[in-house]
Amino acid sequence: MSTTPPGGSAPNDPRSNGFQPSYGQSGPGPEWNATHHPDWQPPQPLRPEDQRLWSTLTHVGGILFSFVAPLVAYLVLRDRGAFVREHTRVALNFNLTMLIAYLIGGATSIIGIGFLINLAAFIVTIVFAVQAAVAANQGRFFTYPLSIEFIRR
Repeated sequence: MSTTPPGGSAPNDPRSNGFQPSYGQSGPGPEWNATHHPDWQPPQPLRPEDQRLWSTLTHVGGILFSFVAPLVAYLVLRDRGAFVREHTRVALNFNLTMLIAYLIGGATSIIGIGFLINLAAFIVTIVFAVQAAVAANQGRFFTYPLSIEFIRR
C-alpha cells in the first residue's frame, strides 16, 4: 500500500513545487519560491516591548562583541518592526565606525599613538552604547555621534 497521495508527492516533500534535490545542485530552481511552501510564513512583527528589549540587547552586544552582535541582530530582526530596525541599523553603523578606529589604532601603534586611539575608541564605545541602550529601553530613538552611515534607511 502506497502512502503517496494521487498528486505524486507527499505534503511535506521538498520535491514539491519543482524542487528536485540532487547531489551537486546549488539549490531550488527559479520556479521554486519560499512563499509556495505550505509551511512558510512571513516574519511576524514584534510587540513594542520585545522591540525595545532586542534594541537594548543589540547596543549592549556591541560593547561585548563589537560589530558582530549588531550585524546578526540587523539581519535577523530588520523585518520585525521599524523601531528595532532603526536601532540595529544605527548600532551596526556605529560599531563599524569604531572597528575602523580600532584598526587605525592598531596600525598606528608602531609609532606609539595607537594605544591612545584604541583607548579613546573603547571609552567612546562604552559611553555611547550605554546611552543608546538606555534610550532604546525607554522607547526612544537614538543617533550615535561620530558615526559613519554605512547602512542607510
